[in-house]
Amino acid sequence: MHDAAQTPNDSLRAAVSKVKWRILPLFIVMFIVNYVDRVNISFIKEHLTLDLGLNDQAFGFGAGLFFIGYAVFEVPSNMMLQWLGARRWLAIIALLWGAFATCMAFVHTAQEFYWLRFFLGAAEAGFFPGVIYYFTRWLPSSERGKAIALFLSGSAIASIISGPLSGYLLQFEPYGLKGWQFMIVAEGAVSVVLAAFTWFWLDSTPGDARWLSESERLALTDTLQAEAQAVRQRPEFSEILKSALQLALFCLIYFAIQLTIYAATFWLPTIIRSMGTLSDMQVGCLNSLPWIISIFGMYLAAAGAARWKNQQAWVAGALLIAGVGMLLATVGGPLFAFIAICFAALGFKSAASLFWPIPQGYFDARVSAVAIALINSLGNLGGFVAPYTFGVLKQQTGSIQGGLYGLAVTSVLAAGLVFFVRTKPQATHERSFR
Repeated sequence: MHDAAQTPNDSLRAAVSKVKWRILPLFIVMFIVNYVDRVNISFIKEHLTLDLGLNDQAFGFGAGLFFIGYAVFEVPSNMMLQWLGARRWLAIIALLWGAFATCMAFVHTAQEFYWLRFFLGAAEAGFFPGVIYYFTRWLPSSERGKAIALFLSGSAIASIISGPLSGYLLQFEPYGLKGWQFMIVAEGAVSVVLAAFTWFWLDSTPGDARWLSESERLALTDTLQAEAQAVRQRPEFSEILKSALQLALFCLIYFAIQLTIYAATFWLPTIIRSMGTLSDMQVGCLNSLPWIISIFGMYLAAAGAARWKNQQAWVAGALLIAGVGMLLATVGGPLFAFIAICFAALGFKSAASLFWPIPQGYFDARVSAVAIALINSLGNLGGFVAPYTFGVLKQQTGSIQGGLYGLAVTSVLAAGLVFFVRTKPQATHERSFR
C-alpha cells in the first residue's frame, strides 16, 4: 500500500510492526549474550576453587560484586545514553562488557577476580534500563509491555542455553587454555562482535530511521509526542516525583525479585551437582530445565495480565508462587529441591516481566531513563546479597537451606508490598496496534 493511500492508523501499525522486527531480535540476542557473560562463572565454580583457591564465601562475594559495579554506574550510564544517543552508547556498552568478560579467563588471584566482576557490572550497567528507555522512544505505550516481555525472554533463553553451551565449551583446551578459560574467551568474544553489528544496525530516534517511510515516521513520532505530552499533563506526575516512598517501594519489590532470580542463577548448579556424580554437560543440561519452564510461565502470565487488567495482582501472584517454590526446596533432598526451584522459576521470572509496566507508566519521558535506571540499579543489589549470603551460609554451615527460607519470606513480603504502589489508568488515546 502506497503512503498516499494509508490512513494515520495504517501508517502507525506498519511503523510499529517494522520497529518490532528491527529492534526486538537484536535486543533479545544482546540480552542473551549479556546474561551469559554475567552468569557463566556459576558453571566454573569448582574450576575456580581448584585454580584460584576460591572458597564458597569468596565465590559468592565475587559473583555479587558484579551488582555493586552495576548499581554504582547505572544512572551515569543512562545519562551517557541520552547524551551520546542509543546507537553509540549501547554499542560501546557491548564492547566494554565483552572485553571485561573475556579478561576473566586470565585471572590468577581472588583479587583479580573481584575487580573484573566489579568492572563487568559497571560495563553492563546501562544496558537493561537503556533498552527499556529505548522502547519509550520507539513504541507507543500500549505496545511496550509486550515488547518488554519478549525482551526479558532473552534472560530465560540465556539461562536455558548457557548450561549446555558452557558444558560443551568446557571440554575444549585449545592453545594451552584450560577448558574454563576457553569457555570464558569464546562467550566474551561474541559480545565484542555483536557490538560492531549494533553500531551499524540501530538508530537513535525514529526520525533517523531510513527504513521507515515518511508517513510511518510522522505517525510514530506524532503518537509518541502526544503520549509524552499527556504524561506531562497528568497531575499524578508531580506527586510521584515528590514521593520517595513510591520509588522506595518499586526498588524494594524489584530487589526481592532479583534476590530470588540470582540466588537460583548462581547456586542452582551447586544444588544439581549435589544430586550425584554428574559431568559438566549433564549439570548444564539440567540447569536449563527451570528456565525452560519459566518461559512458558512468562508468556502465560503476560497474556493473562493483558486480558484481565490488574497488574498488581499478577505480580503478587507470581511472587507467591516463587515463595512457595523456595519454601518447598527446603523440605526434601537435592532432587526435590531442584524440582521445587523449577516450580519457583514460574513465579520469579514472571514477576520480573510483569513488574516493569507498573513503574514505567509513572514517569515522564524527561526522567524515565534515570528513574528506571535507579529502580533497576538498587533492585539489582539483590544480585549481590543473594550469592554472597548463600556463599557465607554454605561456608559456615555446609548448607544453603537458611537462604532458601529467607527467599521464601522475602517473596511473600514483596507480594504484599505490590498492593501499596499506586497505579493509574492508561490515557484514553492509547490503543494496541497489532
